[in-house]
Amino acid sequence: MTAHATTEGFSDYRGYRTWYRVIGNLKSGKLPLVVAHGGPGCTHDYVDSFKELADTGRAVIHYDQIGNGKSTHLPDKGGDFWTVDFFLGELDALLAHIGIGDRYALLGQSWGGILSAEHAVRRPAGLKALILANSLASMALWVEGALQLRAGLPADVQNALDRHEAAGTTDHPDYVAATKAFYDRHVCRVLPTPREVARTFAAIDADPTVYHTMNGPNEFHVIGTMRNWTIVDRLHLIEAPTLAFRGFYDEATEACVQPFLDRIPDVEGIVFPNSSHMPHVEEKDDCLAAVGRFVAKYD
Repeated sequence: MTAHATTEGFSDYRGYRTWYRVIGNLKSGKLPLVVAHGGPGCTHDYVDSFKELADTGRAVIHYDQIGNGKSTHLPDKGGDFWTVDFFLGELDALLAHIGIGDRYALLGQSWGGILSAEHAVRRPAGLKALILANSLASMALWVEGALQLRAGLPADVQNALDRHEAAGTTDHPDYVAATKAFYDRHVCRVLPTPREVARTFAAIDADPTVYHTMNGPNEFHVIGTMRNWTIVDRLHLIEAPTLAFRGFYDEATEACVQPFLDRIPDVEGIVFPNSSHMPHVEEKDDCLAAVGRFVAKYD
């Protein structure tokens, strides 16, 4: 990656601080690309590779959502605090702070795609292109798909998962090991785990407040406040041209993504054949090229 001008700072939202980083020139004339990370409760680290799109002359903005990474941590807050609306407000405040609210592209990965779709159905005038990366239109579809993928794991792994979930001992080393077996197939197939991905996993372990509250103990045992979320019946409201993609081995199964393809008026889809949940890591060059080509159509 070429060296580019880099700016880091904090955006204020309800008295809390959102860390952000801009790589590249916001005044280049190309649409700035905002990257919303997953979780809920991850950090920007594992989606850091999208910064390489700055090599095309496009400014790329990463941020850590409040509760995580370099932003304000609030470990005492509960489910009534950590809501979709809270994070939508944070995103709006960030766009205004950076000064790009009138013209931008938005990429949301996994939970970031939930956030981005919820942002898009409100039809913000400045949203010129939307990328839903490895995301989902309904948590029920996500859980259904996860159970199907889980059924393909070795019997001893499934037994460990079942046993510890029934006992409520999801912090047990055997459960953690069984979880990793799922992740190695359906979250990131690059082994050993890339450093930027490991940094995000370590950050969740250090402060799991948001992840545990909204999602649950892991990607397939969803017992948090988001467990009944859906946007399926509102997808027709999205006006921005949209790219929705997933990996062939993705925990975001075909059924999770299909409502985007069926119901968003202006949409195209891609499946990355050698990826699971992180094509931006697993097939980085192809993934970044696809995103770059898509956004460039709306510069």
